[in-house]
Amino acid sequence: HVVAPPGKGAPYGVFEDVHVPQDAVGHTAVLPDGTRLSVIPAQDTLVLEAAEEPDLPEPLPAGPTRRAPLGLVAGARSGDKGGNANVGVWARTDEAWRWLAHELTADRFRELLPESGGLTVVRHLLPRLRALNFVVEGILGEGVASQARFDPQAKALGEWLRSRHLDIPEALL
Repeated sequence: HVVAPPGKGAPYGVFEDVHVPQDAVGHTAVLPDGTRLSVIPAQDTLVLEAAEEPDLPEPLPAGPTRRAPLGLVAGARSGDKGGNANVGVWARTDEAWRWLAHELTADRFRELLPESGGLTVVRHLLPRLRALNFVVEGILGEGVASQARFDPQAKALGEWLRSRHLDIPEALL
């Protein structure tokens, strides 16, 4: 039930990521004094090519594990990009990275966060940061302004992931 009557309607916007031809948008630099200068768009650009997937580190040797929250060995930060969520997860040590890179696949991510089930989850390896980035496509519908989800900006998604329990090598705990 509602304890107060509905408020007045308010306009909102929906973010949508789309390709726009370079010449369709004016390029303007605004200087500190307010002067506006037209900027000629770059003419010599490279074609964007997919980056090669980095190599995985060697897995940790087998050993005893203990059921514990992921947050004991990994940090996380998350947020929104329109209707998509980004979840960055990083290991604190090289050994934890070796385990995390093999354990936290896109499928495992979906198991740990059932609300991402049925959605496209793309995993990006960032080995020099000992990190993974997950893009969860469509988890926020059309974005923050379009729905009443408890966490409409996905700010808590990383902490929710860190709270999930899984079998972690005792050597890392």
